[in-house]
Amino acid sequence: MIEIRNVSKSFEDSKAVDNVSVCIKENTVFGLIGTNGAGKSTVLRMLAGILEPDEGEIAIDGLPVFDNPEAKKNMFFIADEPYFFANANATDMQKYLTTVYPEFAVEDFYHYLINFGLDKKRKVNTYSKGMKKQLALICGICSGTKYLLCDETFDGLDPVMRQGIKSIFASEMEKRGLTPIIASHNLRELEDICDHVGLLHKGGVLLSKDLEDMKCNIQKIQCVFKSNEDEEKAISSLDIMKNEKRGSLNTLTVRGNKAEILAIFATVNTVFFEALPLSLEEIFISETEVVGYDIKKLILG
Repeated sequence: MIEIRNVSKSFEDSKAVDNVSVCIKENTVFGLIGTNGAGKSTVLRMLAGILEPDEGEIAIDGLPVFDNPEAKKNMFFIADEPYFFANANATDMQKYLTTVYPEFAVEDFYHYLINFGLDKKRKVNTYSKGMKKQLALICGICSGTKYLLCDETFDGLDPVMRQGIKSIFASEMEKRGLTPIIASHNLRELEDICDHVGLLHKGGVLLSKDLEDMKCNIQKIQCVFKSNEDEEKAISSLDIMKNEKRGSLNTLTVRGNKAEILAIFATVNTVFFEALPLSLEEIFISETEVVGYDIKKLILG
């Protein structure tokens, strides 16, 4: 488990991270969402022990991470722009990483290189941005570490490659309990992979919730009521987060579990009724609007 407790970090007069507290459970995919400048990369670098927090504590499996090789051996950090040795090829990187990570899976490494079409003898500095990202991800996956810290992991990868990496993550999680922590500015990229998402804004955590709980406790309902009385009765009984009405069609975002909401609608008359699944984007829009923020401006552009 990774515990971030009341962590703050400033650079000169600029506060990059402001009193962040987050708990990341093992064998889950944690998504760290936020616009550019929200503090995502700084949080990941403190998690990796590259930066020391000005305030607060970060512990990995109970061990403080900064300046602690025992804690760091359990993680692999992939920066937004991965670093490789000058003039090195993939084989050179494998040989070096094997000395750092005793559990490095050499056979899997070359298997993935073939599958991703990466030449093991070609100098990495001649790779495209996407190819460098692929190689960095392969190195991280094969390192054998428990935690994989990824900064803008899927940026520069085409859709097929993104799905391939997500499949490998799922396989490694099942096989050895890998815990990926993925920072991204794109909410849609993480929708189909994350178990838990934290939203960073201006250096602080605006929201941190389990996705399954969020999906179970927020429902989207489209309906046409038979009468004004039916509409008033239903709306007064529901915990409505958002109500959009176009003509006679109501689109309601309602807090509560599905069974309870269906039971309320069973007591009123409707001409049309439909319960719809919510996307991660819709859930976050609803949750952040409740606390006074517009995520569409923060993340969706």
